[in-house]
Amino acid sequence: MDRARVLVVEDDITVRNLLEAVLRTEGYDVAIASTSAEALAEARRRPPDIAIVDVRLGGGPDGLTVARRLREDRELPILVVSAADSGEDLRAGFAAGADFYVTKPFSVDDLIVRVEVLLRRDRKSGSLVRAVGDMEVDEGGHSVTRAGTPIVLTPREFDLLCALARRPGRVVAKPQLLSEIWGHSHGRNLVETHMSSLRKKLEAHGPRLIHTVRGVGYVIRG
Repeated sequence: MDRARVLVVEDDITVRNLLEAVLRTEGYDVAIASTSAEALAEARRRPPDIAIVDVRLGGGPDGLTVARRLREDRELPILVVSAADSGEDLRAGFAAGADFYVTKPFSVDDLIVRVEVLLRRDRKSGSLVRAVGDMEVDEGGHSVTRAGTPIVLTPREFDLLCALARRPGRVVAKPQLLSEIWGHSHGRNLVETHMSSLRKKLEAHGPRLIHTVRGVGYVIRG
């Protein structure tokens, strides 16, 4: 079973190193970022399963902005960490998309428990099986059906479909798809070639689901 991936966004090097060490010990795949730009770039490069975001980040937008932007891309469990604990601060955190709001200083053991709870809740919610129109995409089972009929896709085609199905109704740019799936932002014909094949397979079983937004990217609609 693949390890859950945790994105830690924290500009305090002591706290960041502590969280990274503890999470790795607990068996998680950990990515770290100290600024909002690093966090968003890392999330595009390799989408996390959960994010731990400190509110106060130096050199750019704060952690609440990062949380909102992460949530704009896809449904993602987010744990916000902050030294501020007023009612207004908590409301701002939850409004930005936080599932949990943890105040500093915090117990690392308590934080790990919250990470486990969020990941368990996310799995139980069925978030790995997504429905778009008459199509169901099962990320965990690596399978796709339309109106109950299985559709065989290559790994790249499946990755492309999942990237769109996680963001129904949202336009996903070609460079983002390249970065997320191939790990770089060059060679847009890669996306076009695989997308053409994916569409043909899906449309052999029903009406068009993936639409081109000229000059931008693709969007999936049921």
